[in-house]
Amino acid sequence: MSSLLISGGRVIDVNQQLDQVADVLVRDGRVVQIGRDLGHADQVIDAKGCIVSAGFIDTHVGVRDPGYEEDETTATATAAALAGGFTTIAALPDTLPVVDNAAAAEYVVLQAKRAGNCRVHPLGAVTRGHAGVELSDLGQLARSGALAFTDSQVPIASAEVMRRALEYARMFQRPIFVHPQDPTLTAAGVMHEGYFSTLLGLRGMPAAAEEIMVSRDIALAELTGGRIHLMSISTCGSVEQVRRAKQQGIAVTCDVTPHHLALSDADMQSYDSRFKVRPPLRSSEHIASLIDGLADGTIDAISADHQPCASEKKDRELDQVPFGIVGLETMLPLCIKTLIEPGRLTWLQLLSKLTTGPAGILQLPQAGSLASGVPADITVIDPDIEWTIDPSRFRSKSRNTPFGNWTVRGQVRTVLIGGEVRYRSERS
Repeated sequence: MSSLLISGGRVIDVNQQLDQVADVLVRDGRVVQIGRDLGHADQVIDAKGCIVSAGFIDTHVGVRDPGYEEDETTATATAAALAGGFTTIAALPDTLPVVDNAAAAEYVVLQAKRAGNCRVHPLGAVTRGHAGVELSDLGQLARSGALAFTDSQVPIASAEVMRRALEYARMFQRPIFVHPQDPTLTAAGVMHEGYFSTLLGLRGMPAAAEEIMVSRDIALAELTGGRIHLMSISTCGSVEQVRRAKQQGIAVTCDVTPHHLALSDADMQSYDSRFKVRPPLRSSEHIASLIDGLADGTIDAISADHQPCASEKKDRELDQVPFGIVGLETMLPLCIKTLIEPGRLTWLQLLSKLTTGPAGILQLPQAGSLASGVPADITVIDPDIEWTIDPSRFRSKSRNTPFGNWTVRGQVRTVLIGGEVRYRSERS
């Protein structure tokens, strides 16, 4: 039986409420013990000055394979995930063809095995072809490995379809992931509706467009007893509605992205298409509410919402380019910059949004933990190293990020999957 010792790091395990300098012993691909003086091992990783955490998990990642390989492939997406500290990702079904049947879900699993990087779980489409009309065979998708159902960034406009989806998914104990946005209020919009959209003469997307759909979907979750997960919420009203729903015992969870914490609608003054995301970047009062929601537990997870776009797709007029930012490789330093350095969250709180929070949403009981006996999916972080983000060095196939040349602190140093080192930074 092979053994590995991660020595002398600050071990933070949210699952055990553990935060102490210790060693982590791994044997035969599983965590055996956390403590000091744990004996000899076949391999030793010196983690002094580093944070040792369970591997990060992302609840929704645009992998784009099959159909949009000019943007990303399974191999490049999973390589980017490892570089960002992610050991598990859930792949969005917005591919060509859409993942709305068993064969498509099995393709996602097979491609991930071929890539040999991080763990990948498929998300199945709620409706056939993301058309919002006819439900997919959710049972077939669940049996093929889909952990949840979503129409990705396409809002499900019909309340009746959403109700039936929640009822159907409940039979398989799976949540419905939704992008809460009323399409009639956001058509042709490119940014948040407010002062800067008026100043710049750009079509805006009001906060109400998100909040209306959040309200509807919470009400339908209460009606059906189904589980709803709100992807990438961005407004004050959304945070408050989720807070109230949780207090009432409604089965609702949500996540937020780092770029909605690090950027605001004021950044759109550059007319730079790299700032064009959906939901749009909001104003400062919305950002403050998102941070409050993370601190008080209203927001369950942080997702990179990785949306790769080939350069030729982003190099067009602002109203023509697709929405999206690549985020897997910049997730950690942006969280440190916006949450740790200002003292808004502790490391234990932040890591809960990257490990146990998403593991709970995806119902992965052995993920996001360093408990004895679980697979050794581990991320080692150097929290103090300063570096400059260089998109040309991304593992991702796409470069659509507004964070190029930002000086940041904190970097993933080593990533283990099942006790095997799958990633080492160049500085390791």
